[in-house]
Amino acid sequence: MNRRDAISRVGLILGGAVIGAEFFVSGCKSGGSVNTDDLFSKETTAYMNEIGETILPATSTPGAKAANVGGFMAIMVRDCYTDADQKVFKKGLAQLDEASDKKFNKKFMDADAKQRTELLTQLDKEAKDYAKTKKPEDPNHYFTMIKQLTLLGYFTSEVGATKALRYVPVPGKYIGDYPYKKGDKAWALS
Repeated sequence: MNRRDAISRVGLILGGAVIGAEFFVSGCKSGGSVNTDDLFSKETTAYMNEIGETILPATSTPGAKAANVGGFMAIMVRDCYTDADQKVFKKGLAQLDEASDKKFNKKFMDADAKQRTELLTQLDKEAKDYAKTKKPEDPNHYFTMIKQLTLLGYFTSEVGATKALRYVPVPGKYIGDYPYKKGDKAWALS
């Protein structure tokens, strides 16, 4: 299975809960008019990788940076997000940097790991509070997009599927009552 098929299936499994999921089924071509070329610059990709690494840091398994979630985010925003969501995402990257500058007097990339985690925890709470009062016509919160893309990009990557999850490349027969012990890794989709 290729990555595009896996993303389509994850989007369907989540019932369209991922922002931009309507484009997964249609092949991820939004035909958007927003210029997203800057998302592919080395600096912006590194910035998105660092945000992703703060959300999913390397532990006994590789982190989000090892899966290059920054590159994944750029492609997904360009190919699968509506113009409105592309604008929110791009503006959100700047807002995240501004929030870091306001809170710590330094850009996100200059902050240490503890400061980055503190900032993203604050933004996650802000995004959850926003979601509680969000009307359907309101734009999505940028941090929700970043977090969803980080998780989707990581767990559909080779690194995430084979190192963080248990993976069987060619499954055998269906076993409905496969033994599970508390603490076992979850299974990757195949």
